[in-house]
Amino acid sequence: MHSLTKLLEQSQVRGVAIGHFNVSDLVLLKAVVSSALELQVPVMVGVSEGERQFIGTRQIPIFLNADHTHSLESAVEAVKCGFDAITFDRSALPFEQNISETQQAIEMLKSINPSLLVEGEIGEIGTGSEIHEEGASEPSPLTTPEEAKQYVTATGVDILAPAVGNRHGLVKSMVWGTTKKHLDVGLIARIKSAVGIPLTLHGGSGTDDADLQNAITAGINIVHINTELRVAWRRGLEDGLSQDIYQVVPYKILPFAVESVKRVVHSRLQLFNGRSLGFREKAQVQGVA
Repeated sequence: MHSLTKLLEQSQVRGVAIGHFNVSDLVLLKAVVSSALELQVPVMVGVSEGERQFIGTRQIPIFLNADHTHSLESAVEAVKCGFDAITFDRSALPFEQNISETQQAIEMLKSINPSLLVEGEIGEIGTGSEIHEEGASEPSPLTTPEEAKQYVTATGVDILAPAVGNRHGLVKSMVWGTTKKHLDVGLIARIKSAVGIPLTLHGGSGTDDADLQNAITAGINIVHINTELRVAWRRGLEDGLSQDIYQVVPYKILPFAVESVKRVVHSRLQLFNGRSLGFREKAQVQGVA
């Protein structure tokens, strides 16, 4: 990496200029960085005072998980980049092959970072955090405690993601809250007893609140929420765009999306931490939670 001073000197000698682009969200940042990489030229990214107020200058600590990583190459890249956890997902493979490839991945990944947490997945919970048609997929077999124990014992994973009635994405009726996903809480408790390690619930969006609370009590330690956030993001963005059809400043439009997503995140964090929602808060998240 050259210093900015050095790059400016080189630019002056060559008679070229360094492009400076202001960003206020990841979409703009991705577009700027991708173009610079394609052209193999240096670039400056700028954030104005207003943009800094929107995106922040000092971020809180978070734990970064490389979710649904399907290849060892991709997993190695993530751990070398400093991810705290890897979801090494070979659940689409036959059970024994899933075990074998997960074993190999854990050996390789932990040789790079012994403190890394590796999550494995067994069972079928669908793909894509999207909106699906009603009845688009048939119910899949759930993970048995015996399979879970065999898998954990053989692989040595730190965290297990089983299939217990959960499924990725939402069907259309779930977007409006008219139907909910339901979990086999008793199965969760039996799997927890069999494996004794942390459990992750993937596809948590659209799940009945009581089921989530009971699942946590039964042994779920991590709950994944994605599609609910995407629905809230779209609704908030539509709201922001409708306020002023001539507004083109991202950091004046995007706060509507941020606030919409925050309401969902807030309600979910309350639920996951044993705090019930009041009537007013329930009304705020109606239709997106």
